[in-house]
Amino acid sequence: MDKLQYFFLFIICNLISRCLSDSTEDKRQVYVVYMGALPEGYHSLYHSNKLQEHHVKMLQDIVPRDISLTKALVTSYKRSFNGFAAYLTNQEQQKLASHEDVVSIFPSRTLWPQTTRSWDFIGLNENVTRNSNTDSSSNIVIGVLDSGIWPESESFNDQGFGPVPQKWKGVCNGGTNFTCNKKLIGARFYSSDTARDTIGHGTHTASTAAGNYVKDASFYGIAQGTARGGAPSARIAAYKVCQTGCREADILAAFDDAIADGVDVITISLGSSVAVDVIYDSISIGSLHALEKGILTVHSAGNNGFAPGTVISVAPWLMTVGASSIDRGIVAKVVLGNGKTISGKAVNSFTMKGTEFPLVYGKDVKTGDCDELAGSLCSTDCLNSSMVSGKIVLCDSNSGIEEALNAGALGTIVKPGQVSDVSFVVPMSASVLIASDLELVKSYINSTEEAKAIVSTSESMKNSDAPVVASFSSKGPNPIISSILKPDITAPGVEILAAYSPAAPVTDYLKDKRSVEYSVLSGTSMSSPHAAGAAAYVKSAHPDWSPSAIKSALMTTAWRMDPTRHTDAEFSYGSGHINPINATNPGLVYETSREDYIKLLCSIGYSAETIQTLFKDNTIDCSKFKKVDSTNKDDFNYPSMTVKVAEGAPFSATFSRTVTNIGLANSTYTAAVDKSSDCNITVDPQTLSFKQLNEKQSFVVTVKGDNMKSMVSASLVWSDGIHLVRSPIVVY
Repeated sequence: MDKLQYFFLFIICNLISRCLSDSTEDKRQVYVVYMGALPEGYHSLYHSNKLQEHHVKMLQDIVPRDISLTKALVTSYKRSFNGFAAYLTNQEQQKLASHEDVVSIFPSRTLWPQTTRSWDFIGLNENVTRNSNTDSSSNIVIGVLDSGIWPESESFNDQGFGPVPQKWKGVCNGGTNFTCNKKLIGARFYSSDTARDTIGHGTHTASTAAGNYVKDASFYGIAQGTARGGAPSARIAAYKVCQTGCREADILAAFDDAIADGVDVITISLGSSVAVDVIYDSISIGSLHALEKGILTVHSAGNNGFAPGTVISVAPWLMTVGASSIDRGIVAKVVLGNGKTISGKAVNSFTMKGTEFPLVYGKDVKTGDCDELAGSLCSTDCLNSSMVSGKIVLCDSNSGIEEALNAGALGTIVKPGQVSDVSFVVPMSASVLIASDLELVKSYINSTEEAKAIVSTSESMKNSDAPVVASFSSKGPNPIISSILKPDITAPGVEILAAYSPAAPVTDYLKDKRSVEYSVLSGTSMSSPHAAGAAAYVKSAHPDWSPSAIKSALMTTAWRMDPTRHTDAEFSYGSGHINPINATNPGLVYETSREDYIKLLCSIGYSAETIQTLFKDNTIDCSKFKKVDSTNKDDFNYPSMTVKVAEGAPFSATFSRTVTNIGLANSTYTAAVDKSSDCNITVDPQTLSFKQLNEKQSFVVTVKGDNMKSMVSASLVWSDGIHLVRSPIVVY
């Protein structure tokens, strides 16, 4: 190759390199540009338009003139807080990040859903005495940020409902052939053309929180009973933020609308796989501004609970909810030809009508292209259709369900995946057996030349162990703010029957063409609306209570759960299992103020300038507040007490707290500490005497230990002989 050829090759390579570099740099994606609270006085349509003009001007300063600003701007947040979402390059977002008005800028991630009897189990049965002021309970509006809603569901029938509350400022913008009523009073959609639910998740969560009474609801006769929400008199506003996934840009837009529309409680059962800093997370941002308007946001903890520190809902102003079981379980029994019956897990609506069918092991009916291991797992395309037709196939993997279905088997028995304590809806006659029971079935197959079995239709059974936190429920400690215990609480999230969209697939299997109006789902997605319904129930009894008072009431009255059955203890269940009846009369509450949140944000390292923009308050001065350091002094007025200390060293921590009396005017509370042998816990003073309602009293809890080896779990209970106000204490 001569010098001229080398020269041209060099030029071409450089051009290709520059093109590749430029294409990466110029690639546009949606970023959220968060600018904190609305400027003071900006609450009219005129000011909203002025804000949008400001957002456009900011884009004009950085976006090339050949780019259409109307296409670059995705949405403006201008009703409840300030910011916008736009298509930006990496270079453009870096320029915007340095703008004085910007708190944070981050890519719009795609979040995902955290996918009857339950209300009776937590004490909120049909005959419970509800607030005598029916106007109060029917004035509560629950905003559901999810995959939309099926408006025709009986769970959202408005029979018996009065006029829409006068405070409501929202709209019914559900799209074509979508009608609201006096129960479902509002609907909006974002990256879609309808608020109608085609996934099923949003309909399920909305009806769990506030669905009407629907008798004899079931999934093909399974889990039959009266389906209802925790606040059946409450109104519902649906904000569709999910289609295939849930864009953070849309989630923030929904918060912006829901706050301005006038909801009282927000439930959101969406999240990513990992937690992020609170000013770079759409749910943390939106819920902070909801809190500023007196709205409690209830959020699912996440479904990645197979390791510590997996909780995704970390902000202290969010109520974070883990998932636990109820006293009704769903089982799918397997009856072997030798008469032995084994209970498995599955929501199986199919019936074999008591007839035994041939039972075969996957490796014995495999295709010639697969080895024995692939056959035993029932891997894709490894089952011989002619050999499994009319038979039940045993598979060593739960993924074998799909292969058995596709190959034309009559039924299947499989090994569980990572989640073995939950029954999921299956697309054919199937049962999921634990490893030891699966070995029993294998032994039976090997013992006879004509193995047979029946996979029975699922049935309900008494679950006397409940409540137990589900294995999938994400666990603490809090990976972002170590001094805040998360989750805050648990609520029913296992095998929950609720309304469903008939347009949604019943399972993820393509061959499953069923359509249902009620379905059984599990996940912290189901526990979050349970807690939201409970919060609405408490608010209906006490319309003037703040979000932190409602949250405190639910946390301090929660049922204590058994730490011997939960290796992660409070990192699994927080304060315990939700108890809405007692939460209406907690005695004392921990009110968390705006200054508390400001102090916390200062203490964990945010600059005063950032927090000033966040709250639009130029008087904020972080120098007045301590930074997080080795002294472990916690004065954040939270209903739980948590501190992280150095491993293997002596430790000392103090928690300063203030409680407000909302029980009896003249009352005296005495402190009792459930002590741990690994530390010494003292309370000063040990008694609190109140002379009137709404009076505040302060106290200090001191925890000392010689050698921190593992998590220390204890609790403080204040009692006046009537009320028990319990706070968990965790040192780790």
